[in-house]
Amino acid sequence: MQSITSVLIYNIGQLVTVDPAWMTPENPLGLIRDGAIRLEDGKIAWLGASSEVSRADYSSHIWLDAQGKLLMPGLIDSHTHTIFAGDRADEFEMRLQGKTYLEIAKAGGGILKTVTATRQAEPRVLQALTRQRLQRMLNLGVTTVEIKSGYGLDFESEMKCLQVLKDLQVDAPVSIVPTYMGGHDIPPEYQGRTDEYVALLCSQQIPAVAEQKLAVFCDVFCEKGYFDVAQSRRILETARQFGLKLKIHAEEFCDLGGAVLAGEMGAVSADHLLNISDEGIAALKSGGTVATLLPGTAFYLRIKDYAPAQKLLAAGVPVALATDFNPGSCVIDNLQWIMALACLQMNMQPVDVIKAVTLNAAMALDLQHDRGSLAVGKRADLALFDVAGYNELLYRMGSNLLAGVFVGGRHYTRADLAASLG
Repeated sequence: MQSITSVLIYNIGQLVTVDPAWMTPENPLGLIRDGAIRLEDGKIAWLGASSEVSRADYSSHIWLDAQGKLLMPGLIDSHTHTIFAGDRADEFEMRLQGKTYLEIAKAGGGILKTVTATRQAEPRVLQALTRQRLQRMLNLGVTTVEIKSGYGLDFESEMKCLQVLKDLQVDAPVSIVPTYMGGHDIPPEYQGRTDEYVALLCSQQIPAVAEQKLAVFCDVFCEKGYFDVAQSRRILETARQFGLKLKIHAEEFCDLGGAVLAGEMGAVSADHLLNISDEGIAALKSGGTVATLLPGTAFYLRIKDYAPAQKLLAAGVPVALATDFNPGSCVIDNLQWIMALACLQMNMQPVDVIKAVTLNAAMALDLQHDRGSLAVGKRADLALFDVAGYNELLYRMGSNLLAGVFVGGRHYTRADLAASLG
């Protein structure tokens, strides 16, 4: 890994900017062929055609030959549950035997099993586990990761997890966006008393999270058997009062009305949406809410019908894609693989998929001003792939095609990444 102050990357086969300034109907990704890009102090200073730069003009820069490869914004995984302890490998077998997600949860598995392991884990253990997972994501071209709490579900454990994420932000290999999700499930000690638990979140946990600046977002699992619309509204309204931005897990297993709530409250994103209604789609459009789709979860749980990506896109709702990496319903941390899955199972076109893991994913984290596209002044978060074009990146499903990555100007070669994984 090198910290490079001034670098010029040239001979880029396809420089995919995802920048509206370069986009046209004929060039919807703002693609520059035989491109070049100049980085200064961790920011993008210039980009254009290789023919426009000369070594005489930038003799003090380090020149990197992209050798005709694809360069694009670093991938953004805008929905994960990366901080947890333990595993739920036994549940994988239970699902193969025909048990549903909700049946497993009622039998003592699911989120609450991970809660037990996470409550017992020391902070240093959680930090080591999370750092290792983030390193694997970086190795796949991801430069920004949203991470939710929600496997603590009591004051001490939620604060512990969020503090670990805050500490990791100092020297983690990728950018971390922390989300508080005490409303992930009802803890064992509050079973049958959900309203009391919601009151506790609103009176104790959310104020403490905001005061200690431990999270950017607040999320809630608005779903049958978890938190209903009224309870979800109370959690989100409280979070907004304390300065947290809003997200919501909605319409994963049924149409409960979470998407409508997201639109009404102007949530930054509504996530899952497998069972979203036309009313819900209209509400997201009206509220300026990003639809974050998680096809890996549908695949992992063997759900037949995926989220209606085409209906959302046709309605003008921005669509992001994320892994939903978690220990139970989607043990998939490979965003490249999720991109290909979105093409195959939701009929998303490559152009829409690239936008969904770059600019739209940045929008799902309210970071579009800083990253998600290649534009002057934005962070130097770049992913170099060993393919000739973006179509090939999606076509070659199952292979890690990353050749190198920049995170805020820090350059990791393929050899660096391999060494970091041991």
